Amino acid sequence: MTTPPLIAALTGQRGPTPVWFMRQAGRSLPEYRELRADVGLPMLEACLRPDVAAEATVQPVRRHGVDAGIFFSDIMVPLRLAGVGVEIEPGVGPVLDHPYRTRESIDELLSHRYGEGSWTDSTGRARDCAEGAQSVRDGVATAVRELGSTSLIGFGGAPFTLAAYMVEGRPSRDHMAARSLAASDPGAWDALMNWCAWVSADFITAQIEAGASAAQLFDSWVGSLSPRTYRESVAPYSRLVAQRVAGAVSPVTGERAPLIHFGTGSAPILADMAEVGADCVGVDWKTDLSWAIEQVPGKAVQGNLDPALLQAPWNVIEQAVRDILDAGRSASGHWASGAPSSGCRSRRRKPSGPIIASMAASVVARPSSSTMSGTVLS
Repeated sequence: MTTPPLIAALTGQRGPTPVWFMRQAGRSLPEYRELRADVGLPMLEACLRPDVAAEATVQPVRRHGVDAGIFFSDIMVPLRLAGVGVEIEPGVGPVLDHPYRTRESIDELLSHRYGEGSWTDSTGRARDCAEGAQSVRDGVATAVRELGSTSLIGFGGAPFTLAAYMVEGRPSRDHMAARSLAASDPGAWDALMNWCAWVSADFITAQIEAGASAAQLFDSWVGSLSPRTYRESVAPYSRLVAQRVAGAVSPVTGERAPLIHFGTGSAPILADMAEVGADCVGVDWKTDLSWAIEQVPGKAVQGNLDPALLQAPWNVIEQAVRDILDAGRSASGHWASGAPSSGCRSRRRKPSGPIIASMAASVVARPSSSTMSGTVLS
């Protein structure tokens, strides 16, 4: 059996560089907008419809021919499936019923477990969290069947990014409340981060065991941290996720699923991120890829195309892709991708479908430019 390009890249095997786009499923696609309009559900409820999640996952693969699908969900889904009150407000992002920034509120949170308890839908009806957790597994399994030989990536939010939303209660520019809690009450911070690590690991493990061949841990807000704060107050909990996820076996590959660790604005802590235990470290477009590879010896790297370039003329895109591929040759693995500037909910205008398709076709079709040891272009 031939190893899929995604898995080959993440495990350091030579071959054509796989291509995918961080936010390839979603608003950039007219068929996605039509799907969401037809379903008529809020974001988090749409994520818990297996047929909707699977269809949204497969749409960009069907349209663009990329080398992997990423499961259509949201990093807030495991919070909802642990009974935490959270909604995605259009134009705002995740908004929680209340922030978790006192020891009392965090102690109450500790009684919640992924897949236990209930949540309330948009009609006011109480829904079973266990049923929602099964919907996630069913959505993954359906997407895997639809994708055929194309690999599926599962994902979850890293503990700091989840905790940042929970402490702030909503999106924040500087995550001051979360950083302050970590410094002022280490005990409360430890309890919150451990909880977030377990919930995220449960969510990712469920996706792997349902058929995802790889997984990605998103730390969208980690760029707000100093290296010392990251090492002391954040990295141990991301390591806990990596350790727990490492025990999950994908039924598609019969092996553990390689883990990608991605953060934005993470250049100062790349070497520390490499120590967390993931197989691959994401590199955003603001970081020189050759320099980044030197910081993470022995790791595959993912990235690092500037999404703004996808609006440029083809010759500009092609040169940028070739430069990334050339830089990626020195990595133990490289997987080419384009990443957003501000995490999962950037409001940046989305790249056009034809340009994405042309880029993917170019990289895959020209092995002389794309053959290296395990880079991922995203």
